[in-house]
Amino acid sequence: MRSVKVYEETWPLHSPFMIARGSRSEARVVVVELEEDGVRASGECTPYPRYGESEASVIAQIMTIVEDLEAGLSRDALQTLLPAGAARNAVDCALWDLEARQRQLTLAQHAGASLPDTVTTAQTVVIGTPEQMAASAAALCEKGASLLKIKLDDHLISERLVAIRAAAPEATLIVDANEAWSVEGLAARCQLLADLGVAMLEQPLPASDDAALANFIHPLPICADESCHTRDQLAALTGRYEMINIKLDKTGGLTEALALAQAAREQGFGLMLGCMICTSRAISAALPLAGGVRFADLDGPTWLAVDVEPALRFTSGQLHLAAL
Repeated sequence: MRSVKVYEETWPLHSPFMIARGSRSEARVVVVELEEDGVRASGECTPYPRYGESEASVIAQIMTIVEDLEAGLSRDALQTLLPAGAARNAVDCALWDLEARQRQLTLAQHAGASLPDTVTTAQTVVIGTPEQMAASAAALCEKGASLLKIKLDDHLISERLVAIRAAAPEATLIVDANEAWSVEGLAARCQLLADLGVAMLEQPLPASDDAALANFIHPLPICADESCHTRDQLAALTGRYEMINIKLDKTGGLTEALALAQAAREQGFGLMLGCMICTSRAISAALPLAGGVRFADLDGPTWLAVDVEPALRFTSGQLHLAAL
């Protein structure tokens, strides 16, 4: 018989995290803990209001299957009991963790993946004035970051990007608009990004406006984030996006994330591995995907004032995995 615990945690950030949808000063996560025959495991999710989720709604979803979990629910069965999203993610990752620990394997070994010693991760530059964002970019690069993810809304696009590029001339830049742009002026903005050497543009339009990207000629890759949760969306994204951003809180856990990654590769999409603002517990669950993506954006725990223990080891722009 398994025992199951479900609870929420709040983790203060060391500085505000500002994107097009607003600002936050703390990470609020939901944790599922399992114990079976003396083996303890856990999974974490970050409920996201953009998808109609809250800590209360996620916990309520999980509670509907606690009896099944206690009775030995498998990961395969879980996929049909809960929809893709944060609730299923926490449970799915807890089950992966339990299986790996029972077999005395690392999660990557259990998933059949090999981990690199280090992963280059994007460091996020949040929205601010052009001067603030340029100063943030310069400080990150000075500490060693080589890949910067620039958060933008619908204002001061050229001013912010020109300032950032001047402050970080050697950095690889990716831009995330979080659905804040519109079709009008998109072509000119894409050309501006290309002229500044931006490597990729993430989710410029609302997911409901994806049709505008069909046959839209653009000079840099466009990546689907909010538009891509599971394999079910891939067919609709063909011809509109070149890349997809995989996040376990969208896929509903590692099980679907691995299947999505394989299907996306087979259909010609490039891969990005992303995260919400979270602890190292959530990043650890995504690591089996880390070795096979073009861009990794796994800096969520670096925004926390204090991380969970044991914490992953980050330096500026690098996630160190050799000890795992």
